[in-house]
Amino acid sequence: MTAATNSGPSGPSVPSPQRPVNLGMPAAPPPPLAPRRVSRQVMVGSVPVGGGAPISVQSMTTTLTADVNATLQQIAELTAAGCQIVRVAVPSQDDVAALPAIARKSPIPVIADIHFQPKYVFAAIDAGCAAVRVNPGNIKKFDDKVGEIARAAQDAGVPIRIGVNAGSLDPRLLEKYGKATAEALVESALWECSLFEEHGFRDIKISVKHHDPVVMIRAYRLLAQQCDYPLHLGVTEAGPAFQGTIKSAVAFGALLAEGIGDTIRVSLSAPPVEEVKVGTAILASLGLKERGLEIVSCPSCGRAQVDVYRLANEVTAALEGFPAPLRVAVMGCVVNGPGEAREADIGVASGNGKGQIFVRGEVTRTVPESQIVETLIEEAMKLAEQMGIDVNEAASGGGAVVTVH
Repeated sequence: MTAATNSGPSGPSVPSPQRPVNLGMPAAPPPPLAPRRVSRQVMVGSVPVGGGAPISVQSMTTTLTADVNATLQQIAELTAAGCQIVRVAVPSQDDVAALPAIARKSPIPVIADIHFQPKYVFAAIDAGCAAVRVNPGNIKKFDDKVGEIARAAQDAGVPIRIGVNAGSLDPRLLEKYGKATAEALVESALWECSLFEEHGFRDIKISVKHHDPVVMIRAYRLLAQQCDYPLHLGVTEAGPAFQGTIKSAVAFGALLAEGIGDTIRVSLSAPPVEEVKVGTAILASLGLKERGLEIVSCPSCGRAQVDVYRLANEVTAALEGFPAPLRVAVMGCVVNGPGEAREADIGVASGNGKGQIFVRGEVTRTVPESQIVETLIEEAMKLAEQMGIDVNEAASGGGAVVTVH
């Protein structure tokens, strides 16, 4: 909308007070901070990885893989949360026996996580897994089996993820570097890649994980300079939910902002669905994934004239899982409130026990503080309907269940 202006000999034109400027939401998300690193592409089942494909979110089941029903149930929960690729642990023969059913029935591609036993790699390929993750530092006689693994994977069209971890680095490299440095992680990964390359196999994805975000960032930067394989980002053993979220957000944000990274997994000491939520939010915050519901709320201060904490928490709880990609601003004062509320899809600028409701940049009404939450939810429902999203249908399918507190 073009605002009317007043001009005169004494100064430049200014917006007319009779026609407010409609800021509203931008028509498109901002461009990424840096171009994506150019890499080769591999297919993990139906999901393209690298080569300019969207960055995918991964997680790992916590069930006993041998318990097929429990594992598939958790995979279904992860899929509903937005997970695109899932990894399952395969430490025993019972887990191997469960792989064919899991790979066949999973709604998303399944990666088999193999340690210690090379024979399980072949079993996972035969079971129909979409990819296999191997940790060269702890697989017995791995180097001697690379040729056979390469042939089996090539014949089946199954990519291999070479996953190097600080906690299980090849003893030869630990002796050389003294500890799991960024250089040691990268040398380990590239050495194992070279063994596969000797057999003409290049359907490889690499991860070089470390618990320290600074070492991890350095390792991926070095790796990105030295190969064109797609990279899977992870801060290993990141910790409990709060600490792990901070570590992962810092490390992923630094690398993704430089265009480095093709898949991500947030490793938390928490239910895996929480990993997916955090990973999705990190990508959305950088404009690398279509945003979902976003709550913008102020931290409150001495200027606030309403209970911002309560309002923000109630709106967040009421709209949890809401299927429409909306930005909702819950603001507590007249300084930043009107601007933030105007730039959101829906917003409230509060003061003196009441709130001005904004919808797509325009003030639609003023309501008492006691009606702010229900009014914002009502407007969210209207916008979802205008976008062609049936909130009730989404709720019946396991999506949003909108309630007013």
